Amino acid sequence: MPNEVSLMVTTDGLTALADMALAPKNQSRLDDLLAKNVEGKLSTEETKELDVLLTQVDELNLVKARAAATLHQIKN
Repeated sequence: MPNEVSLMVTTDGLTALADMALAPKNQSRLDDLLAKNVEGKLSTEETKELDVLLTQVDELNLVKARAAATLHQIKN
């Protein structure tokens, strides 16, 4: 991937990455926007905001998965 960043991370750092979560403020906003979306009440601006948050969640999940896979490789 052209925009990928490679970091040297300790096992503790990998564990922290694997356990990461969306910031509580962002998670709360995501929950609110998802609820409004189900009701069909999102404005255009809110739709854009929801897309950004969902992209962040996708990226976060990729980082978590890579960290977990690396930890698994280290332990085996």
